[in-house]
Amino acid sequence: MRELVIVSGKGGTGKTSVTASFAALAENGVLCDADVDAADLHLLMAPVVRERNAFMGGSIAAIRQDDCVECGRCLELCKFNAISEDFVIDPLSCEGCGVCVDLCPETAIDFTVQQCGEWYKSDTRFGPMVHARLGIAEENSGKLVSLVRQETRKLAEAKGCGIILTDGPPGIGCPVIASIGGATALVIIVEPTVSGLHDMQRVAELAAHFKVPGLVCVNKYDLNSDMTREIEEYAAKRNMQLVGRIPFDPVFTEAMIQGKSVLEQAPESEAAIALLDTWRKIMSSPSMNTMGIKDFSAVIQ
Repeated sequence: MRELVIVSGKGGTGKTSVTASFAALAENGVLCDADVDAADLHLLMAPVVRERNAFMGGSIAAIRQDDCVECGRCLELCKFNAISEDFVIDPLSCEGCGVCVDLCPETAIDFTVQQCGEWYKSDTRFGPMVHARLGIAEENSGKLVSLVRQETRKLAEAKGCGIILTDGPPGIGCPVIASIGGATALVIIVEPTVSGLHDMQRVAELAAHFKVPGLVCVNKYDLNSDMTREIEEYAAKRNMQLVGRIPFDPVFTEAMIQGKSVLEQAPESEAAIALLDTWRKIMSSPSMNTMGIKDFSAVIQ
């Protein structure tokens, strides 16, 4: 089984739209939305939820007032000023470090695991999908990403699917690290700007650290030919295969409005043709080494 993770150095590069188009082309695949902080693949996939599960993340301390002797030890220990002078813990300020729980002389502090979000198993028109939603201002997104990927792999194995398409989170932080470890390959979506190049460089370094092959796809390549050339030169220096050059095309926005992939919205557009060519190059690349393309006409609704 192979897992292709689509990532970018920042949000808004077209990563999810590209993932949706790849989903339309993948044969016998499973979709995974690993961008749990701001999940949006469901907007294009219209998933029908079949299974809903609670995600239990960090713990929050709470003082049992009947057992507390107000010795003040917890006040001294808390570095986050989460405990008031009348010995009530503010759940918004508590970082869940557990120091007060471990060192309370009266063992009067509970440490309750909190529900931080939900994760789902769903059906889409392109196959099964595992996705999640992290609660507002909740933490442990990396842990939820790992859980979503694990469940996606289990589902793929159970259904005998040959490929997992993962819409990864943007950036290079903990959620991204959790989304790329053990992947077969990454597709880095980059825009031809100075910041786009710098963002790609950071993702490329992260991919190299985890020894995951990186493939490069330049979105809106025709808006800045000089920067596109610099991006391609950098990719060549890092031995990263250039798999796609997608032109600027308003069909991306039109497809999003309709809740469709670019291939469904405008199959004969320049962007759709470029996406098909990109998919073929990815699937024939040494890191993927397989072909999984449907009959192109079959994805048109």
